[in-house]
Amino acid sequence: MSVPVAVEVGAPAEGVRLLGDLVVPQPAYGVVLFAHGSGSSRHSPRNRAVAKALQDGGFATVLLDLLTAEEEERDYRTAELRFDIGLLSRRLISTADQLREWESTRDLPLGIFGASTGAASALVAAAERPESVRAVVSRGGRPDLAGTALRRVRAPTLLIVGGADHHVLRLNQQAAEQLSAPHELRVVPGATHLFEEPGTLEQVALHAADWCDRYLRQTARAG
Repeated sequence: MSVPVAVEVGAPAEGVRLLGDLVVPQPAYGVVLFAHGSGSSRHSPRNRAVAKALQDGGFATVLLDLLTAEEEERDYRTAELRFDIGLLSRRLISTADQLREWESTRDLPLGIFGASTGAASALVAAAERPESVRAVVSRGGRPDLAGTALRRVRAPTLLIVGGADHHVLRLNQQAAEQLSAPHELRVVPGATHLFEEPGTLEQVALHAADWCDRYLRQTARAG
């Protein structure tokens, strides 16, 4: 069952309160924090489909809005925040820190699933919290926007790209060359950027579940 959660980020005076949805199956072998892409939200049907597959595999999920409702409205008009990787990364890191405090998730190995620009924030968070983030999955991501953080990532990283998403595929190939962490680039044949073609999103979910099984479930067993 999905449980609404609130995350307080930034200095207390800022009063930034982010909303999310938490699902913790029993038993749970890890927790995956979702960072949505530009112009999207925690209600993204694509991320929710992947989250459901992970839940079915025994992983808790947190789908989070990295912008407040007011910020999302402003970004819809101006597009000024969706590429603010610094802001989004700080909020993602703050949320990752708080997951270590929640009773239902504090003992679970942490992974981050980032879509589009959210993938850059996921990689920055992994670079900044190498002791916490155990795995990263990127769907149609822009890892290039993580900049120099790419070289500092230690978490095993899976880059999933559509075979027909030519520009993003090239960016992922270039980013993969900068990763020193264990990593793979998996191409979904015939898929475009949003994986709208029949069966392609299901392949994303299978790849993500496989990665989490390998690097979160095994970590949980070792612990």
